[in-house]
Amino acid sequence: MAAPQARRRERLSPAARKTDIMRCAGALLRASDDRDGIVAAIAQNLGIVEGTVYRYFPTKRDLIIQVAEDWYEGMLADYDRELAGISGTRARLRFMIWRHLTVMHDEPAMCRLVLDELRADAGYRETTIYQLNRLYTQRTLGIVREGIASGELRADVPLTMVRDMIYGGIEHHCWAYLRGEGKFSPEQAADDIVAIVYRGIAAPEESGALARLEDVAKRLERFTQTHTAT
Repeated sequence: MAAPQARRRERLSPAARKTDIMRCAGALLRASDDRDGIVAAIAQNLGIVEGTVYRYFPTKRDLIIQVAEDWYEGMLADYDRELAGISGTRARLRFMIWRHLTVMHDEPAMCRLVLDELRADAGYRETTIYQLNRLYTQRTLGIVREGIASGELRADVPLTMVRDMIYGGIEHHCWAYLRGEGKFSPEQAADDIVAIVYRGIAAPEESGALARLEDVAKRLERFTQTHTAT
């Protein structure tokens, strides 16, 4: 694993040293999938011995999980802050979908870490990462529940199915990108996914109104293209 240039060893408090180690680990995990050599790379970068890392984190896995947990907690805090300024079920649902797609796009190494290594582990359900992931998806289900309560969405919406369709669809759409193949647009993918999901769970009158609006938008687009061409 490639590491930034080593720096002179500094005398830090235990809390500051732990923060320094986690900061360095986070940068390395984002830069490379070589997790086997992460402790040696941290020691080289921070100018410490590997034993110092193990003083704060008994195992390499403990370190990696702690970094991933902090990453998740930071995302949840950002989501709550940004979501607070968005109103309307469709707009809030689109935000959650777009934000998840953006994380996949901007943080592929961290996403691979969680999906390929941590989530695949037999003890995953016992980890804080699992609980944080549940909180993460509950944000989306909360939006759906609010839409049901307001009458915007059908009362018989199967919540777990909606969750699985959204997040399963996102993972499938991004899988090639996470392997390093091709590109995708979080904006376009969010528009497509929310259109499909929302149309399926909207109350009949909302679905009809949405269809009429989309028809008008398509006609306006054709009109604009025709007149621009001439």
